[in-house]
Amino acid sequence: GMALLRYSRPFPSFAGRNVFRRSHHSHPKSRPPNQLQISCSNSEYPNKFKRAYTSVMIVPTGVGASIGGFAGDALPVARTLASVVDCLISHPNVLNAAMLYWPMPNVLYVEGHALDQFAEGLWALQPVHQNKVGLVLDAGIEEELRIRHLQVVDATRASLGLPVVEYIVTDAPLQVEKWVDTKSGQSTGRIKHPDSLLRAVQTLVERSLVNAIAVVARFPDDDIEDIDDYRQGMGIDLLAGVEAVISHLVVKEFRIPCAHAPALSPPPLTMSLCPKSAAEEIGYTFLPCVLAGLSNAPQYLVKNSESLEKGCILANDVDSVLLPIDACGGDGALAFARSKRNKPLIITVEENETVLNDTPDKLGIEAVKVSNYWEAIGVIAAHKAGIDPNSLRRNRINNIQRTSFVPSNGYAVSSSRSFASLRNLQTRSMCVGGRMNLSFLVKGRDK
Repeated sequence: GMALLRYSRPFPSFAGRNVFRRSHHSHPKSRPPNQLQISCSNSEYPNKFKRAYTSVMIVPTGVGASIGGFAGDALPVARTLASVVDCLISHPNVLNAAMLYWPMPNVLYVEGHALDQFAEGLWALQPVHQNKVGLVLDAGIEEELRIRHLQVVDATRASLGLPVVEYIVTDAPLQVEKWVDTKSGQSTGRIKHPDSLLRAVQTLVERSLVNAIAVVARFPDDDIEDIDDYRQGMGIDLLAGVEAVISHLVVKEFRIPCAHAPALSPPPLTMSLCPKSAAEEIGYTFLPCVLAGLSNAPQYLVKNSESLEKGCILANDVDSVLLPIDACGGDGALAFARSKRNKPLIITVEENETVLNDTPDKLGIEAVKVSNYWEAIGVIAAHKAGIDPNSLRRNRINNIQRTSFVPSNGYAVSSSRSFASLRNLQTRSMCVGGRMNLSFLVKGRDK
C-alpha cells in the first residue's frame, strides 16, 4: 500500500493539551481523550482537511541522464521527495538499483508504459497490500547463471518474505538485441522471440494466478570497451532501452505490473568504478530490486466507474511532475503538461541533462525551471503547503495586475455604467414589439 500507518491523536497537542478537543463530558458519545486513531500520512500530525499531495518523478531510461541514468542513482532523490509528499509515483528506472533498493510505503512502483497510460487518463492505479509475483526466465540463460537467479529469488522469499510464487522458463531463447538509436542517441533494441515471452507470462497468469511479472532475459555480454564509459559514470546505459521494450510488451498485453532484470556474466574487476554504477557490480543478478518493487506495485485498472469506486489514483490526482530539463517529450510528460483539468505543476531540473533535446521551451510547455533537485524539492514543499514558490525568492513577486471583464459578446466592460448599459441592451433585445420574447425559454426546456 502507499500509505504509512501511524498511530496518533486526532490533532497535535500544544503545551500538553489538545486545543481542539472538547471536554470528555460535553457529549455522551465523545471519543475518550486518549483513544488512538490510524491515519495515512507522511507527517506526524496529518491534516485531515486536505487531500493527499501526489507527485510524479520521471527519469526516462536509456537516455544518459546525469542523475538516474546509471544504477539507481536517482533513488536518493526519490527517497527525499517521498519524505515531503504524501504519495510519490515513479518507475523502475528511478527506483531500481540492482542488488540495492529502499522500501518506501508511500511510493508507487509503476512500469513506464503503465505510467504513460495513467498520465493520459486511460488507466487508474489501485494500491495493494501484496501481489503474487511470477518469474519468467529466458531459456537462453546458462544453467549456472539460472541457478544464481533462483537462489536470489529464494533469498528474497526467505529473508524478506516476498510473495514470489512460481517461475517458468520460456520455450525458446528470447535472443535479445540492443543498439543505440543514431537519431536520438538513446539505447533501444528488441527480442527476436516475443511470442515465447508472452506464452510464458500467460501460463503464469492462468495457472499460477500471478498478478505481477518479473522477467530475466539473457543479454549479450558486452566488450569491456563498450561499457567502460558507463562503469566510469559517463555515456548511456546500453541495456536500459531494450529492458523497457520487454516490460512494455508484457504490460500492453496483460495490463499487470512488470519489470525486467538482465542476466549477464559478471564483468572483470575494475579499480576505476564510478559510485553511480557500483550497484550493478556487487552481486550476480539485478533481481532483488525488481522483486521488491513488484511485490506491492499498484495494479492497473482501465479508468471507469468501477475504478473510481475502488478508490484508485487517477491522473487528475497528480499535483506535480518532476522531469529532467531536456526530457519532456515522452507520452506521459506531454499528457501531464497538456492536461486541461487539474493541471499539475511541471518542474524541470537543469542539472539533470540527457542525450535528448525535448525542453519545455521547445515543446511549448509551461514549467518551473530549477537548477537542481535541492531546489525542485523546495518548490514541491512550497506547492504542497499552498504557497507560491516565487514568494520564497528575492524580488519574484510583482504588483498584482488588473484584468478586464469580458462578457460573452466579446466587448470589454470596465465600469458599472457600462455593465448597466449592457444589461439594458440585452433586455431590449429580448423584447419584440413591446412584449417580452420568451422563445429562448421554450428552447431551453428541450436541452
